[in-house]
Amino acid sequence: MSETLPKAPVRRALRVKPATTEDKIFFGVSAAAGYSSLVLIVLILIFLGLQAWPTFAQQGIAEFVFGTGWSNAEEQYSIGPMLWGSLLIATLGVILAVPMAISIAYFIEFMATPRLKRTATLFIDLLAAIPSVILGLWGLEVFSYVGADWGRMLNETLGFLPIFSNVAESFLRTPFIAGVVIAVMIVPIISSVTREIFSQVDDDLIKASIALGGNRESTFRKVILPVSASGITGGVLLGLGRALGETVAIFFVLNLVFDSYNWFNILEPGGGAIASLILGQFGEATASEVSALLAAGVILFLLTLVINSIAAFIVSRAQPWNNR
Repeated sequence: MSETLPKAPVRRALRVKPATTEDKIFFGVSAAAGYSSLVLIVLILIFLGLQAWPTFAQQGIAEFVFGTGWSNAEEQYSIGPMLWGSLLIATLGVILAVPMAISIAYFIEFMATPRLKRTATLFIDLLAAIPSVILGLWGLEVFSYVGADWGRMLNETLGFLPIFSNVAESFLRTPFIAGVVIAVMIVPIISSVTREIFSQVDDDLIKASIALGGNRESTFRKVILPVSASGITGGVLLGLGRALGETVAIFFVLNLVFDSYNWFNILEPGGGAIASLILGQFGEATASEVSALLAAGVILFLLTLVINSIAAFIVSRAQPWNNR
């Protein structure tokens, strides 16, 4: 005769609606603040879209986005080289920043003493607080010449590869220098997210790996990284979104070229960036050029919004309480 198993207790539903007057007021204010950000984004997009519509109608969206050339006299505007340049520089910055950010996060979370951990975290947060104009001036006055020497060495060593070729015999104001400056700017963002994800890794997994004979390297590669992969990806995408929107720093260290694509020659003194284009042209722009610059802002706004939305989704899914 089989025994009847006891029924599992019914889980109590969480109360989400406010009960008291104070809770209702607080709930209403918090909800209004949350929805206001969405309303502001929509209003900004509507404003930019209305101001940019004459350019889209005159140039054509495809020609404006993928064409070349920027002529105020002929009222011919295209942002193809600027859009590709933004993606190239941001990608280069991410490639350089990710190893540094992951290494910093691993050191702070798993190797540093408590006092050193607090100090390192403070310095990383201070680096994130440095204004971009300061980093741009540092890139212009200090790092540009160092970066030019690095670019020359890369060309002399690996110049047979197209990506490291240089026919202009000048290594200043290149996408490579801009990418390094961007990497310095986004390292704190990626390392902060990565450090937070590392802190959520179950200690039992790490102890089990060590108990089975794993060392630091194998535990990091086979345990910590797989568990943290989605969260790190979200942090990288957040850094990518930050890199795409950078303006002043790139404007200081990059030579903007409107008439041709610089596909992969990161050591050539020429490239593009949409935000820097807007900064450089807006001060003396005519009415038609202002519309074109706002249209460029619409494209950059949508691109950054999509990337940040994907990053926020990935980071939220990486939280352990969302995977139960």
